[in-house]
Amino acid sequence: MTSPANRPRIIRLGLRGLVMISVFVLVGLVLREVEQGSLLSSQWIDAEVRSRGASGQLVFLAAATVFTAFGLPRQLVCFLGGYAFGFVEGTALALGATVMGCAIAALFARFMARDLVAARLPTRIRAADEFLLNHPFSLTLLIRLLPVGSNLATNLVAGLSSANLWPFLIASALGHLPQSVVFALIGSGINVDPEIRITLGVVLFIVSTLIGMWLYVRFRREGAFTAALSAVVGDENGNAN
Repeated sequence: MTSPANRPRIIRLGLRGLVMISVFVLVGLVLREVEQGSLLSSQWIDAEVRSRGASGQLVFLAAATVFTAFGLPRQLVCFLGGYAFGFVEGTALALGATVMGCAIAALFARFMARDLVAARLPTRIRAADEFLLNHPFSLTLLIRLLPVGSNLATNLVAGLSSANLWPFLIASALGHLPQSVVFALIGSGINVDPEIRITLGVVLFIVSTLIGMWLYVRFRREGAFTAALSAVVGDENGNAN
């Protein structure tokens, strides 16, 4: 069971995710109401991306990959993917872009910036390295499922560690899938059955958060896990560094 000391933090994590969903629902409603010709209108998205077929998909995929590689919100990518391409296609494109963005950031850290960044964060990297070496899949899956920390920080720490990147990338894909589904579903539902799709999106988000909480409770007693989580999420109060 979750200890009383951890309950406020877990509640904050869940509330943070629900706030994100609310914000993107609001953005979608605004997009639906803006006048034709606006830069962020559905007409503009259709003209510049969706209506161009395969080339539009490639443009979205490339732009979204760069967007997520720099640590910018993947939820926005998923939302816009669902809004532009529909639920299934939007989820696939957004998830693919997100995972490629993770790979680019991790590979950059490993081969281009390892010495520079590790020199600035030696204690944190060493602490994270021990658990990542033994449990790269579990730690990554936990971080991806819970709305905590920095996506960019997680990618950089994975790249700076000695861990195999394949479990990291596979866990990133699986861990990002629930939120990708949620936000693509919400984005696709702004104009089609919004109440049903948004409600389903909230339910899926809650389920994915509960899975993340279960993993957290399972591993939190391990000192190496706590140190590794702190390296990519923040201090014990949840403040990212």
